[in-house]
Amino acid sequence: MLYYAVIFLLIALVAGALGFGGIAGTATMIAKVLFIIFLVLFVVALLRHKRA
Repeated sequence: MLYYAVIFLLIALVAGALGFGGIAGTATMIAKVLFIIFLVLFVVALLRHKRA
């Protein structure tokens, strides 16, 4: 999941540099959502591992 967040971030950076604002904004939003999901799942995995 972190891999996809980084990929979308790179797409957003390239699209922003080339002047495609709509695509850059959408890719940035997708990257943010994927990164937040990754962080939540990471914390849940750490807490589950700590209890077991």
